[in-house]
Amino acid sequence: MSTTAPTTQAAPTQAAPARALNAGRTTATAARVLRQLRHDPRTIALLLLIPCLMLVLLRYVFDASPRTFDNIGASLLGVFPLITMFLVTSIATLRERTSGTLERLLAMPLGKADLIAGYALAFGALAIVQSALATGLSVWLLGLDVTGSPWLLLLVALLDALLGTALGLFVSAFAASEFQAVQFMPAVIFPQLLLCGLFTPRSDMHPVLEAVSDVLPMSYAVDGMNEVLHHTDMTATFVRDILIVAGCALLVLGLGAATLRRRTA
Repeated sequence: MSTTAPTTQAAPTQAAPARALNAGRTTATAARVLRQLRHDPRTIALLLLIPCLMLVLLRYVFDASPRTFDNIGASLLGVFPLITMFLVTSIATLRERTSGTLERLLAMPLGKADLIAGYALAFGALAIVQSALATGLSVWLLGLDVTGSPWLLLLVALLDALLGTALGLFVSAFAASEFQAVQFMPAVIFPQLLLCGLFTPRSDMHPVLEAVSDVLPMSYAVDGMNEVLHHTDMTATFVRDILIVAGCALLVLGLGAATLRRRTA
């Protein structure tokens, strides 16, 4: 009498249920990131002091031409936070992945949207402090002459920093090392820096370059700063500019959540 060994049937693989964005998980992630940053004073110094030091340097480079500092300084108030937040966020997220922390977190009841939103919340809090320091220093100590409200200047600087955070989270998905994350800066940031109207009005560029600049978010960040610089009241153009910058930040955050990988290849 022959016997047949029992066969083990594998349980059908079920796709993980989609996890909706949860406020509790998002704030817990943000608190964890802030606790980690608290133990990294060098990163905090980079985030908070470097934009201020660059603005002080710029002020005294144009010591004999205060109007030039007014024109360039307002634009750079939006550019510096974007660049620093891009660098720090991309490297910090990549470090989480290469150390295995990201994989362990996503094995828990934590969705990608929770993780991205938590990071955006934590770095957004730092962006508020960073933008407030840079704007206050420029307006009240360095004598940046703006026609509009400094609070509108702060609002644009904050949105620019959030955009830099979103871009950093997004590009970190495509980098295998911290060195590669830094190398994304010439590809993502430098073209925007050249075409945003910082060095020459966008209308004076070659029509092809002007058309390209029309789809780059940094162009609207600089335009928004210039609106505050030259107009007393909040203009319709200013409202359009900040809505575009905010919309781009949300769009890039969504792309970052969609492309987030648990580990490097």
